This record gives sequence, structure tokens and C-alpha cells, in this order.
Amino acid sequence: MSDDTRFQDAVEALRKGEKARAREILTALIQDEQTNPTYWVWMSAVVDSPKERIYCLQTALKLDPGNAAAKRGLVLFGALPPDDSVRPFPLNHPRAWEQQLMLAHELPKPTGVRAWTTSPLARLAAIGLGGVLLLGLVIAGFMLRPSYNFRPGPTQTAGPSPTYSPTPTLIGGAGALAPTFIGPTPLWAFLNATYTPTPLYVSTPRLPQSSDQFRVARDAYRKGDWDTFILQMREIARLEPEAADVQYLIGEAYRFEGNSAEALASYNDALRLNDKFGPAYLGLARARLMRDPNADVTGLFDIALEYDPDFGEVYLERANYHLYHDDAQAALDDLNSAKELMSGSPLVYYGLARTYQELEDISAALENAEEAYKLDITLLPDYLLRGELYLASRRYQDAIDTLSIYTNYKPEDGEAFALLGECYYQTKDYKTAIDFFTKAIRLDSRQRQIYLPRAFSYLETGNPDEAQVDFDRAVPFAGETFEIKIGQTRAYYAQEKYGSAYQQAESAYVLAKGDEEKAIALYWRALSNEGRGALKEAISDWKALLALPASAMSEAVRLEAEEHLQAIVKITPSVTPKPVTPTRTRPPVPGTPTRTPTRTPTP
Repeated sequence: MSDDTRFQDAVEALRKGEKARAREILTALIQDEQTNPTYWVWMSAVVDSPKERIYCLQTALKLDPGNAAAKRGLVLFGALPPDDSVRPFPLNHPRAWEQQLMLAHELPKPTGVRAWTTSPLARLAAIGLGGVLLLGLVIAGFMLRPSYNFRPGPTQTAGPSPTYSPTPTLIGGAGALAPTFIGPTPLWAFLNATYTPTPLYVSTPRLPQSSDQFRVARDAYRKGDWDTFILQMREIARLEPEAADVQYLIGEAYRFEGNSAEALASYNDALRLNDKFGPAYLGLARARLMRDPNADVTGLFDIALEYDPDFGEVYLERANYHLYHDDAQAALDDLNSAKELMSGSPLVYYGLARTYQELEDISAALENAEEAYKLDITLLPDYLLRGELYLASRRYQDAIDTLSIYTNYKPEDGEAFALLGECYYQTKDYKTAIDFFTKAIRLDSRQRQIYLPRAFSYLETGNPDEAQVDFDRAVPFAGETFEIKIGQTRAYYAQEKYGSAYQQAESAYVLAKGDEEKAIALYWRALSNEGRGALKEAISDWKALLALPASAMSEAVRLEAEEHLQAIVKITPSVTPKPVTPTRTRPPVPGTPTRTPTRTPTP
């Protein structure tokens, strides 16, 4: 099918409201011809988010600076300022509402057949003529009735309607419709060029008789069609029986498929042909790590570099090995060597970003992660990493935008949803934070670190019962910390369980480090004592709070403590003590954590 025919199919699908089908066709067209601005303009109509639409229109305008449709769309989305040179959509189509509001004498008079059909006399004459014709047909039917007796045949039940293939197939075979892609537009559809993070390794030129097979194999490699790749490379191996790199490439395809046994066999076949072929030793190391991530393969890395010191992938793989074993400095050394040999590889910059993150150099980590993104926007792990780094840099909206794209393509990653929840928690959107935290736990029960921020989110949204449950769940993960004890105090206090609140506040005071934490513990212990009627102890706590340095609390908290003291003194002994509510508005409640604990590392 030609590109013009496929494009018309996409347009027709879009007009019928079949966006998924139109998106599938346009994605394939863009993959084949990424410099066609028309495809990009139409793609903007089928993608889901405004950012994707703007990207498509900007790409179309970059390819064709005079494209009016792209300019008009960007102006409508606010991505371009209004431009007088851009003609608006034509408005010369008839407007039905105008005619509906016209009076009878203002309507244009019909002419021709329309004038005859709108005349009342003509309609009456037509009805009379139709009645005469119908009566004549009935009479004729009785007069011409046949003389034989009609016997109905056996009743047949209609089966299902036949289904026809959209295109004819050989010998009448039924063709199947291609499956419609459902989900977000593939990221590679928005690339200005097709990226291959790890290029196809070639150590020797192919023989002329192998050129066709190698061309097909190379295309299959780019598409990730490993079965076709292996088939073509085995044919090349038959034509070039002494080529060790062919067996190595077959092993790589098996490794990408997850078949470590066949991969090991192919790497060993390569070494039998040439025991000094460095990449095969790297392949053996990778395949063994697939079977056992803790395997010691440092010797294989060393041999690979001895025989092929310019093979950058060895340094890259060894850096990953060092990171797994918590040796970030050794990983950094290898990645710098890989960068000299593979300066355009996004995987090198992604590795550098991970390494600097381990070294707690967030600025350098983010710089390298953003460079990896520039080189390959399809590198999904980089989205997750950048989300973490934006969060660590307190760039919460950037983190939300990046992680939202990631979760659109990885909807089952509980870690990413936990990070999104933390972003909303830090921006005080507690209700949304609870939604994402809950989804994260449902997808991945290992994300136990989110129980604590979700507990505080429940407190902020007025749900102390759920908060108490989450505080209890957080204890096995985080331990009996000051933060958890204050949270439990607040939850019990909100439930009017003042005795339990006092006990937790007492434990928090014991765990307090520094004047600020002591001030928070005294504040809640004083309130809890008031609630349980221990006014003498409450007075002592308020005085102890006021005796702390001014820097230990806000001025609002200090004023509230003074008001509570004055109010308690005025209470008559014969009256049952109740929690004192000061006349002034309570200041922001102390005891809310400022940062979610470190996430659980995923192996």
C-alpha cells in the first residue's frame, strides 16, 4: 500500500472518530518519513496531551516554516504569539441558527420543485393521487391471484453475516485486520531521528555474498526483531564460517531475548573461532550476570579490555557492575573512559547521572540525565531518574511533568507513583498525594516508605483514623522515631484519645534532639494534658515551652502558649476541666515532616 493511500486511510479514520487507528497509521508514516510536515500536522490531531500536540506542530513548522496550519495551531495553543499573516479558519459556511431566528416574511421564497412541494394545495393533491393508486393495486391483486395452492418451504434460520477481508488474499483466504494500537503514542514517533543507543558491533567487513543478508539483519536489529536477526546471521555464518563476530552478534540477539543459555553457547562459539576476540568475553560476562547478578566477572572484563581496549561497551558494562556493588568511584572512572570512546551514547550520560546521584552530587547528576534525554528521548529509565533528581532539587513541577510521561508508558511502576505522591505531598496537595501513594502501594508493596507521608496527608485532610493505621504500618520500616511519635500524638489527639496522645508525646520528648524538636513535643504534650484534665502538668509544659530559646519556635506558637497559660489560670476548680481553646486563631500545627524518607531501593 502506497504512503498516499495509507495517509488517506488515516484521514478517513480520523473523520470517523477512530483516533487510535489514525494514530497507528500516522505513527508508521512518520517512522518511514520523518521530514513530512503534513504527517506531523495530522499527528497533532490524534495525540493525547497538549504538550504532544505542540511538539508535533513545532516539528511541522520547523520542517516547513510557512505551514499555515501549524502556525494556526500553535497560536491557538498559546505556543506562538498572534500573527496577522496567519489566515483564520474560513467562516463562509452557512449558519443554521441565523435562519432559525428569521421571521416568516423574512425567509427567502422557495423556487422550482421546492416551491411546488411546499405548497399546501400541491401536498393535498399528492395525497389524493396516492390513495387512488393504492386502491387500484389492492383490487388488481385480488383479480390476478394464481389458481395453485402455495405451500411454504421449510423455515431457515439466518446465520451470522459473512465477514469479508478488507483486501483480497490468496486463494480466497480470509485476511485478518491489523491490531489497533491502544495506549500512548510511542516516544520514538516524536524523534527527529531514529536512535540506536548501542550500535551494531562490526569487527570485520562483510563479504559481497553476505551483503543482502546483513542489510536485512541490520534492519531487524534496529527494530528489535531478534528472530529475523538470528535467522539472517546464521545464514551469514554459513557463508563466512570463520567470522567470530557473527557468532558474537547471534549471542547478543539471544541475550536481548533473555535466553542466557543460547547466548553463552554463541559467545563460546565465537571464542572457538578466535580466542582473542574481546567482545565475546564481554558477552560471557553479561550472560553470566543474567543468571547470577552477584557473579564475579571482573576477570572477563579485564580480558575483554586486554584484547579490545577501544571497545567502550566494556567500560560501560563494568561501570554498571561497580554501581551494583556500591562502588560509585570505580564506576565513575569507567564511565569517563567510556565517554571518551562513546561520546554520543545516551547510556554513558545516563550511567554518569546514576553515579553522581550515588555520590550525592545532585547538580552533576541532573546535568548528565538531561544530556541523556537530549540524545535519546526514548530512554524511559532516564525519565524516572530525572523525576527523582528534580524532586531532590525541589523542582516539583518538573518532577511531576517528567514522571507523568514515564507513568504513561510504564503504568505498573509503583516506585514512580510513589515519587509522584511525594511531589504532590511537598506541594501540599495532600488529597492527590494520597491517591498516588495508594496506587503505589497497590502496585508495589515494597514502597513502604510512603506510609509515613500518607499518614501525615490523612491528618491534613481530616482523617485521623486512617492516619493512625499508616503510622502503625510505618513503625516496622522506619522504627520508633520522633517524627512517627509526633504523628501518632496528633492522630490520637484528633480522635480525642487524650491519654494515648499524652503517652506518645512523652515518648517523642524522650526522642527529641535539639530545642526545636523539644518545643514540638512540649507543645503537643501540653495540649494532651489539657485534654485529659491534667491542668497542673499542662501549666508545667507550657512554662517549659516558653523557657526555650525564641529560635526554637515561631512567634505564633509562643503567643498561643501564653494564651493557654492565661486561660488555664482562669478555670474555676469546681468546673470539669476541658481542653482550652484560645480566642485567637491557632498557628500552623507543628509536627509535620518536611521530607519523605528515602525510598526503598529496588534491586
